[in-house]
Amino acid sequence: MRLLLDTHALLWWLNDDRLLPVKARKLIALGSNAVVVSAASAWEIATKVRLGKLDMAADLIADFSSVLSQEGFESLPISVDHALRAGLLPGPHKDPFDRMLIAQAQAEGVPIVSSDAVFDRYGVRRLW
Repeated sequence: MRLLLDTHALLWWLNDDRLLPVKARKLIALGSNAVVVSAASAWEIATKVRLGKLDMAADLIADFSSVLSQEGFESLPISVDHALRAGLLPGPHKDPFDRMLIAQAQAEGVPIVSSDAVFDRYGVRRLW
């Protein structure tokens, strides 16, 4: 199964944070699962580092692709289809990063590993 990681799930995985539930850890660690990380997560992390809201991730963004590779994760680029889907999503949710993850999960037909219930409102299968 392919799994899309929400940004917080990625950060918690990389930091071995106990906020990431055991079920999610097992899904990510399972060798038969392909774990994908959106370019939107790189964008979100870099933005928050720039704004001083996520200083602890400065080293991560300095070598983001290598870190993903070391973890065995695939990167998921943002396509024109993803961008159009994200821009056309209905509803009041304004977070551009979440909207892109929703669009990518829909377009790619993959569940997302996330604690954020907003994904449920968009018919995205959420694993947590």
